[in-house]
Amino acid sequence: MHELSLANEVIDLASREAGKNGLNSLTEIVIEIGDLSGVEADIFQSALEMIVKDTILENAELHLIRTSGKGKCNVCNKDFEMKNRLDVCPDCGCFPSEISGGQEFRVLSISGE
Repeated sequence: MHELSLANEVIDLASREAGKNGLNSLTEIVIEIGDLSGVEADIFQSALEMIVKDTILENAELHLIRTSGKGKCNVCNKDFEMKNRLDVCPDCGCFPSEISGGQEFRVLSISGE
């Protein structure tokens, strides 16, 4: 379960950033998870909730922002939304020639006191 490793990394990152900015506690963290990132958002959230006790994120509100994948068809040139990597163009059934979104996994912001 790599989501647990990612949750640990998020805690480490939040702790480092809080230290750099003189924050004693965090009140909010916002994380973007793309549908094509390979991260199961529900599992990640559960993992993070399990391990935040006695960390700087213990009392922080967690906000997950889900982003859909975006593909461009290599035949008809249509841009379309993708929920998984094997999605095909809804118009012609071809695979995308490029994927331009939904692969993100990043901490967008942290807030604290």
